Amino acid sequence: MHLQTSPIRAIHFLAVAFAVFWAPAPSALAAGVNELTQEELAEGWIKLFDGQTLFGWKAANEADWKVEEGAIVVTTGDQGLLHTTTQFADYTLKVDFRSAPGTNSGIFLHTPPVPGDPASDCYELNIAPPDNPFPTGSFVGRQKVEGNHESDQWQSYEVTLRGGECQVNLDGETVLEYTDPDPLRRGYIGLQLNSGKVQFRNIKLKPLATESIFNDSDVTGWKIDQARESEFTAEDGVLRVRNGPGQIESEGEYADFILQLDVLVNGEHLNSGIFFRSIPGDFQNGYESQIHNGFRDGDPTQPIDAGTGAIFRRQSARRVVPRDFEWFHKTIVADGPHMAVWVNGYQVTDWTDTRQPDENPRRGQRLKAGTLIIQGHDPTTDLSFRNMRIAELPERQEP
Repeated sequence: MHLQTSPIRAIHFLAVAFAVFWAPAPSALAAGVNELTQEELAEGWIKLFDGQTLFGWKAANEADWKVEEGAIVVTTGDQGLLHTTTQFADYTLKVDFRSAPGTNSGIFLHTPPVPGDPASDCYELNIAPPDNPFPTGSFVGRQKVEGNHESDQWQSYEVTLRGGECQVNLDGETVLEYTDPDPLRRGYIGLQLNSGKVQFRNIKLKPLATESIFNDSDVTGWKIDQARESEFTAEDGVLRVRNGPGQIESEGEYADFILQLDVLVNGEHLNSGIFFRSIPGDFQNGYESQIHNGFRDGDPTQPIDAGTGAIFRRQSARRVVPRDFEWFHKTIVADGPHMAVWVNGYQVTDWTDTRQPDENPRRGQRLKAGTLIIQGHDPTTDLSFRNMRIAELPERQEP
């Protein structure tokens, strides 16, 4: 859809949009807290915590999980986890935490919602006093860290999991290197309430092991037999689509994956999309992650045509994050029946397909591998894509 406005109304629209979108939230006024730098965005980092809500998280216990002053806080309730709604495989994770003296908590990696034995079901990165059998920095039931790392100040974990290789840095110092002979490959990320009071913030994740699916110079690896009215060109690392309708379709087929790419909308409120788990050879028949940067009444929480990052016809984006005429970063995760999208590192959708299984994703839940499709929507289409890379995910842990 193309919106026509008078110059005066356009100026008012932009002013209101700027004020609404860029005004700092009260819980995120500290510089750099719960934000991503431009360098992090370019490297593929996403935020698992937006600093204001628990969107993208689910409690597996009865506890007072809440957001206070830009941090996830819990003080009372049953022991258990607040966990991501999305499962991840190889990644680097950054988390800041602060715990009261004597607190026993932890960050659970590759975990089910309710883990049994941390020595086999997950990797439990402990937050605990030095007299605990597994003090802060340790993997519970697997490897103990020596030294006293207890503090009532903010501390920072950086954890890398790649296959069975695990490394933990605490405040910039490597405190644990662990190789799992029987590695866990995929699961949720969980924050634990055990005892005491603990806070978490700056929860960021960078997917690893992604591989390029665009060679930067031509459309090798992609099928253009259904380009129809669209024109696809590749030059200087950029794939550009003009006009439509039409599509370019990957030769590869993917079921569960993390897809990351950069997008530039070369016009005002143009419409396109990324289709996935598509029926090979069919025209635009898959789940669609929408691209449309328009919103109503100067309010980015009121997207036009579902908004960039929506699972089109299934769940609208909760906020329109990007702007036309500026490159933005997009991450799509297909995780079994669960699908999530981040735009400029901010999670905009969190949807699970609960329909009956069906070969056709228009009619029902399709978990089977399918192609990726870049859409030429209509004669106004003019979009550019670059840095397209994907990582297929190993077997999913069932909740």
